[in-house]
Amino acid sequence: MKGKRKRRASLRLQNLSIGSHVTLCIWSLIVLFPLWTMVTGSFKDKLSIYTNTFGLPETWNWQNYTTTLTERGSNFPTYFLNSFVVVIASLLLVMLFGSLAAYALARWRSRIPTVLYFVFIGGMMLPIKIASVRLIVLMKDLGLLNTIWSLIPVYVAMGLPIAIFVLTEFVRQTPVEMLEAANVDGASPFLTFWRIVVPLLRPALATVAIYNLIPFWNDLWFPLIFISNDKSKTLMLGVTRLFGEFKTDWSRVLAVLTLSAVPVMILYFIFSKQFIKGLTAGGVKG
Repeated sequence: MKGKRKRRASLRLQNLSIGSHVTLCIWSLIVLFPLWTMVTGSFKDKLSIYTNTFGLPETWNWQNYTTTLTERGSNFPTYFLNSFVVVIASLLLVMLFGSLAAYALARWRSRIPTVLYFVFIGGMMLPIKIASVRLIVLMKDLGLLNTIWSLIPVYVAMGLPIAIFVLTEFVRQTPVEMLEAANVDGASPFLTFWRIVVPLLRPALATVAIYNLIPFWNDLWFPLIFISNDKSKTLMLGVTRLFGEFKTDWSRVLAVLTLSAVPVMILYFIFSKQFIKGLTAGGVKG
């Protein structure tokens, strides 16, 4: 009887494993199909992208990339640099302010940090776009309108709620004995934070960075309402130049979108190990 039960249990596990693998394969195909269409379409000419939409190009056309990068009057390298500067600066500030706030909220023994914590969490429920009009007025008063620097404060405000939500829980899991030992050795609170807490927060910081990376990089709304100066436009806003009233050069659009996906993929692979650790932390306790 015991042998039969074990066999049945093993068969159930095998069936579950096969089912999960089939589901993951189907989901992978669904995710990869748009990427396949984007990359292959970027190497086609204007005609073949309509006649052979999903297949491999008959002749690999690199002109879409060379035109985008080297054409006289093309500002796409500038757009790319603007997006890169804005996103990296915003991510660094989100991780810095988020980790500092999380450390204070997790170690401050009072009811006040609990209230502040829920205030920050409330920011996850309210879309910042509802304050667009007031943000335009604020950026104009600060003299930041029509510059890429107007985007950084908005992105930091967008990323802080989720950063504080994730990082506060990680700081609370930090062994108190380590912090007390550092205090006994004469370390200041900031030195304790920098030398002990920050290294332990690397998986959580990677999670925060990847979670905010794509919304920052792909954002079109705030560059659209803040920036009209061509030299200050971001990459996603610059792509709109390729959409005409009567026709659109889809091959070139797909080439620009393919190039824009490269930095996101590179940053994801850099942070992927820490990201997975951050997602699975606490899931193997007990």
